[in-house]
Amino acid sequence: MSARTATLTLPAHLPPLSQALVAMALVVARWDHRRRGRHALARLDAHILSDIGLTPDRARDEVEKPFWRD
Repeated sequence: MSARTATLTLPAHLPPLSQALVAMALVVARWDHRRRGRHALARLDAHILSDIGLTPDRARDEVEKPFWRD
């Protein structure tokens, strides 16, 4: 999860429906962030993966996860 979505909290003064919509939007943003990150990870070669401390197998395991799984 990005720092951008991790620091957002729901304001208590919002009506319940607005809170639910904001919460849903945050979930969708988190899913999109994961999807984009995994797509970028899939494009990296073995040399770059080793530089960031990942094996190709571990990267493949992460890339194959559905966007809704952390």
